[in-house]
Amino acid sequence: MNSALSKIGSYPEQDVTFLLKDLSHINIEKKTMERELSIQNGVHYSEMLPVEYKPSDDYMKLFYESLETSKEKVALSVAVVAEQIVRKRGLNIVLCSLARAGTPIGVLIRRYIELKYDAFIPHFSISIVRDRGIDENALNFIALHYPKQEIIFVDGWTGKGAITRELDLSIKNYNEKYNKQLSSELAVLTDPGYCSTLYGTREDFLIPSACLNSTVSGLVSRTVVNKTWIGSDDFHGAKYYRELLPEDVSNYYVDTITNEFQKVFSIVDSKLEVLQATHEEPNWKGLKSIQRIQQEFSIDNTNYIKPGVGETTRVLLRRVPWKILINPSQKHHLEHIILLAKDRGVPIQEYTRMSYSCCGLIKQLEKKS
Repeated sequence: MNSALSKIGSYPEQDVTFLLKDLSHINIEKKTMERELSIQNGVHYSEMLPVEYKPSDDYMKLFYESLETSKEKVALSVAVVAEQIVRKRGLNIVLCSLARAGTPIGVLIRRYIELKYDAFIPHFSISIVRDRGIDENALNFIALHYPKQEIIFVDGWTGKGAITRELDLSIKNYNEKYNKQLSSELAVLTDPGYCSTLYGTREDFLIPSACLNSTVSGLVSRTVVNKTWIGSDDFHGAKYYRELLPEDVSNYYVDTITNEFQKVFSIVDSKLEVLQATHEEPNWKGLKSIQRIQQEFSIDNTNYIKPGVGETTRVLLRRVPWKILINPSQKHHLEHIILLAKDRGVPIQEYTRMSYSCCGLIKQLEKKS
């Protein structure tokens, strides 16, 4: 394995190490419509990147407001999932967040454990890509440097559960290939898809880090798996958008949540008791919502359906949306979805027959012959 460990990202070194090949010098972005046409005509989404835009003033105002409103809730959810990790797997662990939505959550879990248990937990962020699998070179790097620690996988949230399934399959294949015994259990902040056993909450609420792209994720792009630039011995790739440093709120975000941890220490045990008393085993009820939406809206492929607050935000930021479904009872915490939809002229439709607060539907474009 010859992947050079290049320092990318705007987080302090003790918070996270990105095991990603730096592709910052390569022009790999495509505009939204061009990228959407490519994806719908068979080019894999990981072979290119969306253009990263500087967030508007209105949108940044919304980010700050949502952070102020939800910071204690996010901190408590981090605490709940972190406590479950420690009680189930101990402190001889390595956090392995899935870049990039998992990265801020991994940073926060690491900080919580250090603050509560006075234990320094290594944290790496690596790539997993739907239909392409996990970065085995990155896993081998962690196994080589931390052979006696147990790897804990971390992500931000669940949608349909595609990454949960991808992780299960990838780790099964990895264990067989390298004679390992890694667990594919995925720790998430929120699990509205009901497909994780390790979660802070199953409420589908706005995680402020879902509002933005790289500027809340250490200025790191989505991950890239393109054979033109990624060799068999390389880590998966990503770009480091240093030019967006003036707009970067990555550390402001995790610092703000970290400052709430002292407040939640006294209530995390009671919250855990409630969660355990009301826990349902994963029943993938989110998938039932998706199947209903697919039938009712005559959608060819479930890849065009992106459920939950986080995924709907992504649709509005970097795909070509057809319409947004909103559960009217959840409107009060979907201001950023409504703002983005109005900005982009995307119709909003009220819809109650889903387990999510909202759902983004991608426009089906005409295929090239």
